[in-house]
Amino acid sequence: MSVVVKKHHPYFRLSLLTLALGITAAPGFALQGFPSKAEPIRFTQGSHGGVGLIQVPTARMAEEGRLVLGYSDNDEYRFWTASLTLFPWMEATIRYADIRNRLYSPFPGFSGDQTYKDKGIDAKFRLVQESYWLPELSVGFRDFGGTGTFESEFVAASKRFGPLDVHLGMGWGYLGAAGNTRNPFCDLRDSFCQRPSGFSGQGGKIDYQQFFKGPASLFAGVEYQTPWQPLRLKLEYEGNDYSRDRAGIEIIQRSRWNAGATYQWGNFDLNASYQRGNTFAFGVNYTFDLHSLSQIKLDPPPREVPEQSTKTADQIARQQLAGMLRSEAGFVLRSITLNDDEVVVIGNQLAYRNQDVAIERIARVLAAELPRSVQQYRIVDLEGNRPMVETVIDASDFIAAVTYQTLQPEITSSYRRIEPESSDVWQASSRFKGHYYGAEAFWIQSFGSPETFFMYQGGLLASAGYQFGSGIAFNGTAKITVLENFDKFNFTVDSQDTPLPRVRTYVREYVTRSTLTMENLYASWQGNPASNWYVQGYGGYLESMFGGVGTEVLYRPVDSNLALGFDINWVRQRSFDSDFDFMDYNVVTGHANIYWQPEFLDDVVLTFNIGRFLAGDDGVKIDFAKRFRSGIVVGAHAAFTNVSSADYGEGSFTKGFYISIPFDLFTLRSARGQGMIPWVPIARDGGQPLAKPVNLYDITSRRSRFGG
Repeated sequence: MSVVVKKHHPYFRLSLLTLALGITAAPGFALQGFPSKAEPIRFTQGSHGGVGLIQVPTARMAEEGRLVLGYSDNDEYRFWTASLTLFPWMEATIRYADIRNRLYSPFPGFSGDQTYKDKGIDAKFRLVQESYWLPELSVGFRDFGGTGTFESEFVAASKRFGPLDVHLGMGWGYLGAAGNTRNPFCDLRDSFCQRPSGFSGQGGKIDYQQFFKGPASLFAGVEYQTPWQPLRLKLEYEGNDYSRDRAGIEIIQRSRWNAGATYQWGNFDLNASYQRGNTFAFGVNYTFDLHSLSQIKLDPPPREVPEQSTKTADQIARQQLAGMLRSEAGFVLRSITLNDDEVVVIGNQLAYRNQDVAIERIARVLAAELPRSVQQYRIVDLEGNRPMVETVIDASDFIAAVTYQTLQPEITSSYRRIEPESSDVWQASSRFKGHYYGAEAFWIQSFGSPETFFMYQGGLLASAGYQFGSGIAFNGTAKITVLENFDKFNFTVDSQDTPLPRVRTYVREYVTRSTLTMENLYASWQGNPASNWYVQGYGGYLESMFGGVGTEVLYRPVDSNLALGFDINWVRQRSFDSDFDFMDYNVVTGHANIYWQPEFLDDVVLTFNIGRFLAGDDGVKIDFAKRFRSGIVVGAHAAFTNVSSADYGEGSFTKGFYISIPFDLFTLRSARGQGMIPWVPIARDGGQPLAKPVNLYDITSRRSRFGG
């Protein structure tokens, strides 16, 4: 079961009508940035997901940021796949396989007539990029984190000769089951000659001890780009032996040659093939470009800046200037100080998530409305009442860039980002107070449940609060369920002998209790005791399953690759029978938190939470987040604690994936805020952190360019 987590600005309002318009395919409102006819033909996908021929993979990689959703039907098997090129040298695939001649379980009362579902994760890494003389060379791992139904490893080489793309590889495990060649690693050590059977733990672990062991097979193929651009033809020789598959019956394989074709229609790839000498198969893939994905905007155009200005300081109408900043730059002005040669503006950015775009729009308004005697613009960006970052702009350099007075205008070189240090900034920001409210959509989903393959719950989170000038705030959120099929949700672990406290596996009771529930209700205090330091305290009903008190400290310099924090909480488990009652279980939980943006990985944040989790287990949770130019963030996380796989249960340890999508991609006007769609294959009680209602790293995101 997965739990949705949202990040949003308190002033953001999500219009469901605008959301609907943004999703439809009506002319002028479709998502932009998909491959055009002028771009190179994209590499095609294999049946199991990932760039490949039909059954066998290739060494090829799609362009970075390409996300391909696919479905393929191979008689006994149906595959749902999502494949993403995270980096130019790495491809990752998540797959669900429906083995339709096997039941999910032999107990009709548990899973009815649902067929067996198998989860799989693949990864492929490019070792050598193709050159004039050398082929592209990659190594890959298929189904390495599951029960091993399709587990295999491979090394593949690909070389292009005009319209022909030729591929040769060697596979182990599923891809090498036919054993048509000798395993070369047997010459290094005898243990490589036999492949261990089964899987370790309770499934979900990476069985390194099986890699490149057992029978090996050569596979090969060719892909031909026909003179008709949309059509590509494929021929392959595979190394699998289908009589050893786990499909529940013996699969007849009359030939190891497979032939197929792919027809490209817009963003769709339509696939058809003839496999095993006796099986027709088909499939469809849809491609997104996560880098260039965007939405047509109806924002006002950026302000034109005149090369010369005759305005004086006495002619500045501050109320009018505030209105211009709000309508043209999305900047809600809280304070403005105008001196002879400098202006300081303090406020909240509500519209533009890209910080360079936001700063340019603000500076354009200032440059057009202020006299040329003002040589420096200081823009202080607040999050709530807290100053996040100060941007100092050299007015003459900025005006020269936007009016094209230089040969190579670079607007970003006219300003620098610093820590807000001046006393007037802190005094001005501490005066702001007032109420806020908002609403946003939520979505909870689960794949592979015994009752039905896909379960979902969606609706609205309605929030409200009041901010006092001293940094104290009261907040509350109501969860309103609009549509769901969780009425089918009857799985329970009550009968299982588990030594862990049930901190998350009561999820069925929590999510099905009522269509209107109190998600949280708490008081908080936030402050800045020193430059680069942030602190908060909070208490109340903190999340849907726990309430209590806690505190958090964060050290985060502006634009630093490293941030450090610490949190500690005493919490008690909330009752699933009442919004206000508690159960007996309580625990002290907390972590040392490390946030790192490694220089060798573009637009990546690695998070390490080291400490005690809700079930009292100790360990570390690791989170990987990759941000694309569209603002979409794709991530994965895993928690490793002192709980054994036997005590944890199915899945062996906590892990999950998510995609965080900017609301800006669905609205016709620019907006800040992100909505997260998670996928947690199997959620148990080990390695589960508290879902704090406010995370200091999240609310200080403007201090990093990763956050915008």
